[in-house]
Amino acid sequence: MKTDNSSFQRTQGFKYLGTTLKDQNSFQEEIKNRLKSGNVWYNTVQNRLSSSLLYKNLKIKIYGNIILPVVLFGCETWSLTLTEERWLRVSENRVLKRKFGPKRDEVTG
Repeated sequence: MKTDNSSFQRTQGFKYLGTTLKDQNSFQEEIKNRLKSGNVWYNTVQNRLSSSLLYKNLKIKIYGNIILPVVLFGCETWSLTLTEERWLRVSENRVLKRKFGPKRDEVTG
């Protein structure tokens, strides 16, 4: 593409402020990468979230202030399909269920 005396090369996508923008309106790869990053941070704080010394409210704050922002960074630019919305919902439910679901002893006993 040329404008005035400058020419620009067409690209399939580029990274801007940590978000990969593509020439097509598909964010599947970006969402998958965000979910992977969220899982990395979840595994980083997993011991703290598993501690019986922390109150439930504090665990929710840790989740909301550390894990969730990593996953949702740049989400205001996403146009989600129903499948992508489901991925995000399932991922969040999985984390919350691991932390606040029934204890194994309660289920078996």
